Amino acid sequence: MEIKGWERLPKSPALLIGVHASGLLPVEAYLTGFQWYRRFGADRPLHGTAHDVLMSLPGWGQFLRKIGTVPASKSAITEALEAGHDVILWPGGDVDALRPWTQRDQAILDDRMGFVKLATRLGVPIVPVASVGGSDTLFMLTEGRTLARLLRLDKVARAKSFPIALGFPFGLAPGVIPQVPLPAKIRTEFLPVVDVGDDPEMAEDPDFVQAKYQEVVDALQESMTLQAGHRSFPLLG
Repeated sequence: MEIKGWERLPKSPALLIGVHASGLLPVEAYLTGFQWYRRFGADRPLHGTAHDVLMSLPGWGQFLRKIGTVPASKSAITEALEAGHDVILWPGGDVDALRPWTQRDQAILDDRMGFVKLATRLGVPIVPVASVGGSDTLFMLTEGRTLARLLRLDKVARAKSFPIALGFPFGLAPGVIPQVPLPAKIRTEFLPVVDVGDDPEMAEDPDFVQAKYQEVVDALQESMTLQAGHRSFPLLG
């Protein structure tokens, strides 16, 4: 993993907004958390966030909580930020993580703008975190949105897709089955702060929220495009 932009981080607390495209084992997320701990240790805690499905898995859910992960909910994120801790969120969720490989270098947040409202209400800065390379650890061939609707996964598991992936050791399989990540180069960058001001009432202004959301997406996309230009091969980077 290559990670840069540490000098751009504001003082705690901050709401970091990332992208990930490596299935149910989001290597970009885990590696970012690992690099953060290597740099700050226990002096500056970073709480990752995870989907309800992952948090409820026997064994795995307990592990996530032990390393500081909180549910990707407004209440859990608010509690962590109010405690003065940094939080990293991936608003695109399953749409982002399970995107087709052909969209690997796109900033996909699925028009989910709740993070802008939350940051504005709490008066904490937003730090976009751009990353490429995770998609090369597991090749998503299709999203399977139609199949997800037929299976009513949006009602059962808050999932909008049922992707098909190519990976190791199961080969061609549903993308919701974790596979061993293929070797790849992960490039990640902390981007300049997106300031949401100090007026919590702006969270109710749809034009303000849309503008800040777009600022985050544009920053992510610009960095991802530049980082993707350094990729020589899908595997190993």
